Amino acid sequence: MTAPTTDIDVLHYSAFTTHPDGGNPAGVVLDAAALADDDAAMTAVAARVGYSETAFITERDEAARRYRLRYFSPLAEVAFCGHATIATAVALADRDGPGELIFDTASGEIRVQTTADGDGPSRATLTSVPTRSRPADPGTEVEPTLAALRWSADELDPALPPHVAFAGNDHLVLAAATRERLADLDYDYDALEAVMRRRGWTTVHLVWREAGDGAAGDSADGLADGLVFHARDPFPVGGVVEDPATGAAAAAFGGYLRALGLVDAPTRIHIRQGEDMGRPSDLLLDITPDEPRARVSGQAVRIPRSG
Repeated sequence: MTAPTTDIDVLHYSAFTTHPDGGNPAGVVLDAAALADDDAAMTAVAARVGYSETAFITERDEAARRYRLRYFSPLAEVAFCGHATIATAVALADRDGPGELIFDTASGEIRVQTTADGDGPSRATLTSVPTRSRPADPGTEVEPTLAALRWSADELDPALPPHVAFAGNDHLVLAAATRERLADLDYDYDALEAVMRRRGWTTVHLVWREAGDGAAGDSADGLADGLVFHARDPFPVGGVVEDPATGAAAAAFGGYLRALGLVDAPTRIHIRQGEDMGRPSDLLLDITPDEPRARVSGQAVRIPRSG
């Protein structure tokens, strides 16, 4: 039997932005102990909130600043969610002050450093679980995904081959050759959902590498610090057409870049996401060649409640 959820206090935060109208909204339940063993109740709360994910703190050790954190989309539990982690960390920093937090998730331990950012919203930096990345299978993974996206193989960037990357969840990484291809996203929702469910992917991470002085060359040249990627993340398996900011995919993308041999020094990547949805988001991705974990940083701001 599902526990009553109408009296659950849900905070609303938007992550990877300094303004409530940008970034990716997440629900945050700082005290979900009463729901700890009731997945159906947490799913119901997430569905009522209506965001791509709502995060629930189900256990806590306040002295150690350690928390059990679970994530639910409107349809089901998700093992790890980056933007909801950033939102929860900032909510705790707003309540208790900045510092390090430890989240125990279904994907493993996630450490988050929170800092006050002057007069602006607090900033949080999560350190992912160890990343990994492998080439995607052309026949069973790439071809059906391109068909569902209504993309063709010649619209991909040949310097950034398709991979399945992991940083708590699996994400298919596809790199568009042009910004126009990335901007024109009109996919077959049911077909893409079916492919993603068969393969166990959380999102399809679509990226475009912005040209300029800091563009990546071949693998021997590595990536320039400060390089900008633009990203979009369809999320039909969570009941959402698209995510405006996806921290888990950003961390997995860091593992992808390392796997391609493009990281030969500590590197910071700026990921711009959500622009084509009208919810611009800024994610900072830090990767190093000898560390399998990635760090993803962003600010979060509370969304005022209406009514």
